[in-house]
Amino acid sequence: MGDLKEILYRELELKISINDEGISFDPLIFRHLDLGGRYQEEVICLFEMAYETHAGIKFPSCFRSPHGLIFNLRWDRRSSYSLIHEQGTYYLAHHGEKLFPVDFLQRPNYYNLKTSDGSSMSTIAQYIQEGSVLISYSNECALKEKGQDCKFCNINATKDTYGESEGIGWKTPKQVGEAVAAAYREYSGGPRRVNLTGGFVAERREVEYYLDVADAIREHTGLEDFNGTAAIGAPLDLDVIEKYKEAGYRTIASNIEIWDRNIFKAICPGKDQQCGGWDHWLKVLEHEVDVFGHGRVRSNIVAGIEPKDSTLEGIEYLASKGVIGLATVWNPNPGSALEGHRAPEPSWYFDLFRKISAIHRKYGFTYEQLYDCSGGTGILSDIYRIEDETLPVFNAKVA
Repeated sequence: MGDLKEILYRELELKISINDEGISFDPLIFRHLDLGGRYQEEVICLFEMAYETHAGIKFPSCFRSPHGLIFNLRWDRRSSYSLIHEQGTYYLAHHGEKLFPVDFLQRPNYYNLKTSDGSSMSTIAQYIQEGSVLISYSNECALKEKGQDCKFCNINATKDTYGESEGIGWKTPKQVGEAVAAAYREYSGGPRRVNLTGGFVAERREVEYYLDVADAIREHTGLEDFNGTAAIGAPLDLDVIEKYKEAGYRTIASNIEIWDRNIFKAICPGKDQQCGGWDHWLKVLEHEVDVFGHGRVRSNIVAGIEPKDSTLEGIEYLASKGVIGLATVWNPNPGSALEGHRAPEPSWYFDLFRKISAIHRKYGFTYEQLYDCSGGTGILSDIYRIEDETLPVFNAKVA
């Protein structure tokens, strides 16, 4: 299996490069693809992750590498990576040289369904693959009103660009319950999870809404444990955390985003001023572990804004407290205050993710815990599945 692991790690390095540098293509190249029919289209419900906006032009959601890794499709016409279409096949290329044929992802059947109030389920519950469903209940952030948006975030700019054209707005608990139930029926043969997230809202409103959503999901799925992650802002009242657990969420997430306390204050002014500051975020995360348990709490760091050592220090500290610390490749999104900046090189990220994975192993986090907190298509999940030889390609190799 050594050679296969080496191949997969090369594909993983390529995946990181694509996340970092994007892919160049003619935005009309997908006119040859049955997008929104056979193949899953991107629904821009929360953040624009491409380097340019493209309202009114649909792109595929993701694609799969020859050995099964799922790549994001981030459009950047400056990239040395590109998509090429020849004789009915799409290829990923680098400096014009074809690397491999691209396998776009099949569209879920539930995307064709509507909720009881006539809303398209594709705008309610985005399918992230591996049985994971994303609910972006709100596509705007109230921190804008105070001028306290996180500097890397473009949620409000994305709403202004895509909200009306994509038909994206506030989701009612009933809509969420019906859409999650439809997704869960379709993917009943394997692990399933739902991640509930959105922009910053008032603490009391957030708690009440999340509880109503949990009730609706349980009602429509018939599941007491629906494997949900509640992604919330750090509450000032620690007692409310138990309410999320009692409502039926299996995991919880409070994303600190930046580990260095001074950089956190500058980059995340709203999270600093509205949530009790950096020290209070740590108190919240540690209390969430007390309530939900070791490996059932997630916190993300946007990697590349602060030094690597700082990010690793944060991941190590969080892991020592039972928190799964994730890192994402920083994408200087269009419409964010940091638009036009540059993220670190792909090799910087590859080294970072290998070290984070080693920290997770050191503190006993399992792939199942990582999946429940974050899904199965991220870079850290890929590393776990490569090392554990649990990707489908390993079974195919044995056969």
